[in-house]
Amino acid sequence: MDFLRALITAPVSITVLFLLSKFIGNKMSSLNLFDYINGITIGSIAAEMATAEMSDFWACLAALIVYVIIVMLCSWLSQKSTMLRRFLTGKSIVIFDRGKLYKKNFSVAKIDINEFLTRMREKGYFSLDDVETVFLEQNGDLSVLPKDKKRPATPDDLKIIVHQTRPESVVITDGKILEKNLAESGYNLEWLKKQLDNNRKRLKDVFLGVCDDTGNLKIYQDGKSESKNDIFD
Repeated sequence: MDFLRALITAPVSITVLFLLSKFIGNKMSSLNLFDYINGITIGSIAAEMATAEMSDFWACLAALIVYVIIVMLCSWLSQKSTMLRRFLTGKSIVIFDRGKLYKKNFSVAKIDINEFLTRMREKGYFSLDDVETVFLEQNGDLSVLPKDKKRPATPDDLKIIVHQTRPESVVITDGKILEKNLAESGYNLEWLKKQLDNNRKRLKDVFLGVCDDTGNLKIYQDGKSESKNDIFD
């Protein structure tokens, strides 16, 4: 009976959690403290739903919905109030600027100098002489502004005129044409067929086809069999 109940409640809890997460928004890629706590709490309630008695299931569901409503309300209020937003999600902290390390801000950020230097090396900066300013962001990541003489040269620096590229559109996946993507790219089936003919490819052999903003179709085929050779050894 418990196994049968779990078969029913677990999918329901996952479905409810997914739908409510969609309402909250996609914030899981870079969590601040507030989002992290929300994620843990909502996940815990959803897990409880999956194993709870049927009478408790509805109580967990109600708690989950109420909690999500509170989270959404806090999110909406934080958009309206700068003070509340800083309280809930924190604010950017200057860790290093113009050759000076701010010891007090290290204490506020709860990181030590060794962790700071390690994370700087992970970002490719092995000397602070190459850095102008470092911020600790709300999600715990470091934002680094390098000194002008150490940053990569840009086309503006070299006085070069470049074409601004746009995101590529996926128009073929696993031998199937995505007609909406193709139309949004400004092309049609006739154009696609001509591109395939020019590349001497059959539609069924194309694993991935993407169209760039210059009208080129880039084709990637299935390798069929995996290579056993390690090219790096």
